[in-house]
Amino acid sequence: MAKTKKKKEETEKISDQQQNNDMPNETIDVEAQLKEDLAKEKDKFLRLFAEFENYKKRTTKERIDLFKTAGQEVIVSLLPVLDDFDRAYAEISKTEEKELLIGVELIKNKLNNTLKNKGLEQMELKPGDDFNADIHEAITQIPAPSEELKGKIVDILEKGYKLGDKVIRFPKVVIGQ
Repeated sequence: MAKTKKKKEETEKISDQQQNNDMPNETIDVEAQLKEDLAKEKDKFLRLFAEFENYKKRTTKERIDLFKTAGQEVIVSLLPVLDDFDRAYAEISKTEEKELLIGVELIKNKLNNTLKNKGLEQMELKPGDDFNADIHEAITQIPAPSEELKGKIVDILEKGYKLGDKVIRFPKVVIGQ
């Protein structure tokens, strides 16, 4: 029995030593696992944060664009009124009634200035400019009156307008062929 008791004690000592030796390995493994989990969570957090920042920038940009073009529908509906003022001014300037011409000119200028303050600008265009299909709308082609006007704008039928950087009405032109 004494032999069995001694063997049992030796076995327990060996077992304790193995457990003590295993503990540092287990501690290292747990620590490595925790570090890895922490790195994953940090990465996840950084990605989520970056995604949120992109969302904020995108919504801010969309909001700014919306404010810039908020009145676009109203302004587009006023463009025919601007065209009518131009036609009326051209006809009244042919008459002798200068007071009427001054009155129409004042109203036209006030409307133009108000719309300009809201971001509307007329696209500058004159006969002889190069035709660009991206920013001009060709209504028809006519034989060019001169060799210089081939492929260029011969006449402007309707003015074009931009609201901010966006073209809201393309100028309608006649080009020479």
